[in-house]
Amino acid sequence: MGEVDPGDQPAPTTGLALAEEVRTAVAAALGLPAEDIDGAQDLFELGLDSLGLMALVGGWRRAGSTVTFSDLAEDPRLGSWIAVLASAAASGPAAVNEPVGEPASDEDAPFPLATMQHAYWIGRQDGQPLGGVAAHFYTEFDGHGLDPGKLAEAFARVLGRHPQLRARVLPDGTQVIDPPDEGVRLAVHDLRAMPEQQRTQRLAWMREHYTHRKLAVENGEMADLALSLLPGGATRLHLDLDMIAADAVSLRVLLDDLRHYYQAPGQPLPGLRYRFDRYLRDRAASQEQAAVRARRWWSQRLSELPSPPALPSVIDPSEPTPPQSACSRSTRHSHWIEPTRLARLAANTRKHALTLSSALATAFAEVLSAYSGQSEFLLNFPLFDRETLHPDVPALVGDFSSSLLLPVELDASRSFTEQAHALQRQLHACVEHGAYGGVQVLRDLARAHEERQVLAPVVYTSAVGLGPLFSGPVRECFGEPAWIISQAPQVWLDAQVTELADGLLLNWDLREHAFRPGLVEAAFAAYRQ
Repeated sequence: MGEVDPGDQPAPTTGLALAEEVRTAVAAALGLPAEDIDGAQDLFELGLDSLGLMALVGGWRRAGSTVTFSDLAEDPRLGSWIAVLASAAASGPAAVNEPVGEPASDEDAPFPLATMQHAYWIGRQDGQPLGGVAAHFYTEFDGHGLDPGKLAEAFARVLGRHPQLRARVLPDGTQVIDPPDEGVRLAVHDLRAMPEQQRTQRLAWMREHYTHRKLAVENGEMADLALSLLPGGATRLHLDLDMIAADAVSLRVLLDDLRHYYQAPGQPLPGLRYRFDRYLRDRAASQEQAAVRARRWWSQRLSELPSPPALPSVIDPSEPTPPQSACSRSTRHSHWIEPTRLARLAANTRKHALTLSSALATAFAEVLSAYSGQSEFLLNFPLFDRETLHPDVPALVGDFSSSLLLPVELDASRSFTEQAHALQRQLHACVEHGAYGGVQVLRDLARAHEERQVLAPVVYTSAVGLGPLFSGPVRECFGEPAWIISQAPQVWLDAQVTELADGLLLNWDLREHAFRPGLVEAAFAAYRQ
């Protein structure tokens, strides 16, 4: 864009209508009044993040624009965006792959697993490196006065509403939706009369059991709910959800719907006219050309991709993990950044035109570098890119996630801010080519190196910008989340950032017994600091 101040540019050739349309869309993404957005101000400084930018680009491309993520990330100012979009409009509309329309096949017919679903399904099988475990979320809510009968009815209605919670994985790696089960039962553990020490032991056993459980997805077990009744009307709600059925955003949808059906059973939710299998077909059609371009981009970089961080370990991550071994069990380290400190941190990142995710990912990368001795390595970076191909998409439960591989290159001569800007630029370039995901790139790497499998077992998961995982009404209804953990196959460290209680929850879910004693505690303390 040279030295031109975009705030002083004349209106684009398509007129003021486009300028106002762009300003309105950006204001909505930022949650700000349109008149407060200056044409020359850096939008990342105003709080825009990568997820918001992805959503804006997706909307404009669905409307026929040729604009790309990198076009806008290169100069994130409103005036520049208006000029870029005007130029794209003047060059003619993009060739848009239209969604396929109404499905031609029977809704009861099997359909393929999505890429991440398939990776989870393969990884959960015994004999896989870092495998033999389920990809699942497990959460406990400590509340008061929950009614088992109302809860069971609400859960049955949630299972009936969301087909992916009734999916069954077939031996050939496809999935089929089973009809709603009229006999859904809620496991109720009445511990009220149990002696305190015995009750404490029982609750600890249940936590251990659920944390490391592997639901039988081949039998259609995708979600499980249980309720423990405790003295004085206290309750503990246990929710186990397999990631083959649902991503993190879908967990929020599930809980919001469960809360609605529990508190307002007489008020039906709006019907869903769109399903996850339909979304997979429509998404593949809409991304066809982008996937070809992205595959070409990644193939040109295969030989340059670094290896994953080689953290000091007591196991060989390329060897199959024995079933039920200590190294197959995940533990969690967590730290909560309270709202006042989060506000300061967010203000500092915006002041330097950084997203919060990029700054936190840089802190994580610097810790990995210190403990691995590597300045270059590969991170596995999940994306929650739920494209609104239909008005019902935000209300669906399914695994809409994808992943990308993020090459990290650290330089000791740079300041932290400079490191973060370099990582952010690299992340934006990878997101721009995310239509060809990390799982596919890993498969290409395996073929290029003539290996059976190549893993990227260190994951950085940022849910910043997605909103709180547990809404206020959910916490008021079911209680505060007292225990949260996730586990995934072929991953030995998943660093997560999640909005919680107006602050930020930093988690490391990891195979702690895979590392040398004391390493994880020291590394997490350094990360937290």
